[in-house]
Amino acid sequence: MAPLSARIGPSILNADLSQLHEESEKLLANGADYLHLDVMDGTFVPNLTFGHPVVKCLRNKIKDAFFETHMMVQNPQQWIEPMADAGVQQYTFHIEPVLDSVADVCRKVRESGMKVGLALKPGTAVEAVQQYIDSADMVLVMTVEPGFGGQKFMADMMPKVQWLREHYPALDIEVDGGVGPATIEQCSKAGANMIVAGTAIIRADDQAAVIRDLRSAVQSAINHGGQC
Repeated sequence: MAPLSARIGPSILNADLSQLHEESEKLLANGADYLHLDVMDGTFVPNLTFGHPVVKCLRNKIKDAFFETHMMVQNPQQWIEPMADAGVQQYTFHIEPVLDSVADVCRKVRESGMKVGLALKPGTAVEAVQQYIDSADMVLVMTVEPGFGGQKFMADMMPKVQWLREHYPALDIEVDGGVGPATIEQCSKAGANMIVAGTAIIRADDQAAVIRDLRSAVQSAINHGGQC
């Protein structure tokens, strides 16, 4: 099994969406490892963002980057095939609206050729995802309530990350929400190796430096056994 690696995935939701291609190319040129695409349906979360047509247009412009869609949607089954067709490599969906069919959704995502990510809202116990981890490539621990950008980082989510790292040493663990230079140490020491950052990267004067510093903090924790 491949060793853990530190990966930084900017959330493009905080970017100028009228310049989505240019903003995405800039992030990749500044060292982003992947792009985190926040898809909201206005039902699972109050906000509405964009769907597979926008993602497909972006893929037509950006051929090689790794796309992860964070599906903040009530019915994740509905969008599996459209997102696979749009060129998405990882389909990360919330387990909360589909607790009775998580395994089935995982299977359909994998059959479509995408990697499987399982996302947890702050109020969802980490144990809720345990029985499905063998079917997943990654678990996303939300460190804010999903649906809005610019929220304050919830440090009390770190025990979830620690629990996952202790029980699943090789699992990719992602954190998303309020993550930036001021909070990266908490995330990296808890065991997160995939970092989603929106405002902290998008609005930085030097995006490359922020991405480099975030990755360095995580890789240092991995290298020195700082991850639990």
